[in-house]
Order: sequence, then structure tokens, then C-alpha cells
Amino acid sequence: MGIPQASWYNTTHDWARGVDADHLSRIRQYPARFAPGGVRHLILEVVAYAADEAESRDGGHCTVTLHPDGSVSVMDDGRGTDTRFDDRGLVVKKPVMASKDLRFFDHPDPPSLPDGHPRRGMSVVAALSGWLRHTNRRTNGSWTQEYARGIPRTGLVPVADDGTTGTVVHFRPDERLAVPAPDPVADLLGLGGRWGVLALRVDDRRSVP
Repeated sequence: MGIPQASWYNTTHDWARGVDADHLSRIRQYPARFAPGGVRHLILEVVAYAADEAESRDGGHCTVTLHPDGSVSVMDDGRGTDTRFDDRGLVVKKPVMASKDLRFFDHPDPPSLPDGHPRRGMSVVAALSGWLRHTNRRTNGSWTQEYARGIPRTGLVPVADDGTTGTVVHFRPDERLAVPAPDPVADLLGLGGRWGVLALRVDDRRSVP
């Protein structure tokens, strides 16, 4: 058996609060404030987590795919999102999608992403996406979960292990947000190159029927 969630040490997210509806609502009210530059900023918010993981492991890989339906997926080869067991023996994941990143969101001087705008966290991506699918592969099990505007609409659904670890965040951005630049591959590679520890690849499939 594990220990109560309320006693878990919070370094990036509050484990005792899986969904912060007020926080998500605030983001949705002000899309231009929290996603300046539109979809490109959301992509960088996700890639920043892959870069964090790569830095902790002295390197890593990440693939950004622009899909024909307007959705975007970001896949990395890290250790996967942290999961723990509570005092009932139930699996609990770190609430990265539906709650504040305590390091950035309300910080008076948050770090900037490569586009020059403040980093706020993954919850910005979830809140400003009509749907988001989070697939997680860790050595202690793999699962996927779906969200609508940041609110979970499924539990953790087990997926078969394939011998790898890492995270895939696949999301459909809000239609109010600006789409990627005419040459998104060069644009994203240029920005992503500022994370020297992360090898970034961009796959633009938007012209594929």
C-alpha cells in the first residue's frame, strides 16, 4: 500500500488536487494571454517538458507531428509521466494536464519559452484544446487518458507495453488560436534548437489527404 496523496511532496504539481476547474476556466477565458502566437506556443509548452526530461538524462529525442485534421502530437523518449500508488493501492498520475505547474503559472517572473513568451505549463495546452490524449509509457505500466478542455473524460486506460518509455501528447487546439507558420518545420526546428539537449524532429503531414 502507498501513502496518502495529501502528504506527497509537491515539486511541480499539487498531487492532492487532480483537477483545478477554476484554473482551467481562467485559461480558457484569456487564450491570447496564455497562448500568445497561437498553436506554436502550445507546441512549445509541450516540448518544454520533453526538454526538461532530456536535460535530466543528458539528452533525448522528441517528434512533433502536425496532422491533417489540425491536431498536433508531441512524442518523447523520456521516462514517462510520474505515477504513484495511494493508500488504497490505486494508481495516481501526476496531475500535469488539469492543474497548475507550481513552478511557472503564478510566478512573478516565469522563464520564457523559445518564442519569447512566458512558460505557464501543460495545463494551458489542455485547457485550450477541444480534446487531448495523453499516452504514457513507464517501466511500471502504460496507459492513456483523454481530456476535453482540460477536464478528464476517461480514467487511465491500460495500453500494451511495447518495450519503450516516454510520453505522447496529442491535442486538437482551440479554433480561436492561430495556426502554425507557413513553414512550420523550419520555424519549430529553429525554436526547438535552442534546447541544446533535445534532438527535435518535425513531421508536417497536413498536406496528406
